[in-house]
Amino acid sequence: MTIMAAAAHIASLNVSSPAFKDKDAIPARYTCQGQNVNPPLAIKDIPEGARSLVLIVEDPDAPGATFDHWVVWNIRPVGLIEENTAPGVQGANSTGKNAYMGPCPPSGSHRYFFKIYALDSMLDLPPGSDKKAVEKAMKDHVLGEGQLLGVYEKKPAEP
Repeated sequence: MTIMAAAAHIASLNVSSPAFKDKDAIPARYTCQGQNVNPPLAIKDIPEGARSLVLIVEDPDAPGATFDHWVVWNIRPVGLIEENTAPGVQGANSTGKNAYMGPCPPSGSHRYFFKIYALDSMLDLPPGSDKKAVEKAMKDHVLGEGQLLGVYEKKPAEP
């Protein structure tokens, strides 16, 4: 899972949600077929010295390339990200919007990774920066990381 292994030891963060369990279905409320709001996320084992968190939500099963659903940085290193909140500076998702975009797979079941990184600094990036810029800025600053995996498949439209 480690993509930012710059430090000698990257702590493991425990990421969970009161809305769904790891590897389980994401409730429709958090998708394009519901209210399209972000689910609450609980983060445990944030390392001492963490000054901020980064959250990246992505779908590696999207046609063509990984689809970025949400990119947020400079989140206070707290244990809970509330439902339906922008906890930090929002970057561009794959549609170019600085917002959460819930799961909305075109077909079949897709996996959605809610990745959290604890950093030893704040990131000096303008709102709307993309995931690539955020990952570049985080390099050499990651103290810990963890993820929560949810799955979603669109329900057929009712006649």
